[in-house]
Amino acid sequence: MTEPKASLSNESRLIPSEEAMMALGAELAARARPGVVLLLQGELGAGKTTLARGFLRALGYEGEVRSPTFNLLWLYETEPPVCHADLYRLDRPEQVEDLGLHEYFETHAVLVEWPERNFDAFPEDAIRVRIEVLSDGQRRVSIAGGKTS
Repeated sequence: MTEPKASLSNESRLIPSEEAMMALGAELAARARPGVVLLLQGELGAGKTTLARGFLRALGYEGEVRSPTFNLLWLYETEPPVCHADLYRLDRPEQVEDLGLHEYFETHAVLVEWPERNFDAFPEDAIRVRIEVLSDGQRRVSIAGGKTS
C-alpha cells in the first residue's frame, strides 16, 4: 500500500478544544464539493468524528452525527451531499473496494475515517487530515494534499 501524495502546501495547527475541532471541520467544509475526499487519520478518540460533525454542521446538517463504525457509511443530504465512512472494522484492503465507496467520489464530498485500511482505494488528490493527540490533551492537526492546480 502506498500513502496518497501530498501537495506542495502542507499545514499544521494546534487544536485546543472540541469547539476548535468543530471550527476546523467547518473551515474544511468551505472546500466541500462533489469529488472532494478527506482522509481523516488519528487514534481512537482523536477527534475525527468531531471534525466531521463540524464539517456537516457548516453544510447545514442539524441531525445527529455519529461515527459510522458499525454501519460503515452514512449519507447526508446536504449541499453538496456528503458520504461519511469509517473503515475501522475492515481487515483487508479488498473490503474497502467491496464497500463501493468509490461510487461516491464524483457525486459527494467524502469523509473517510481510518483510510489507512487501503490508501490505494482513494484518489491521489485526496486531502489527508492527520490528528495527533498531544500529552496536554490538545491535538496537532496536519493537513496535506488536495488539488494543486
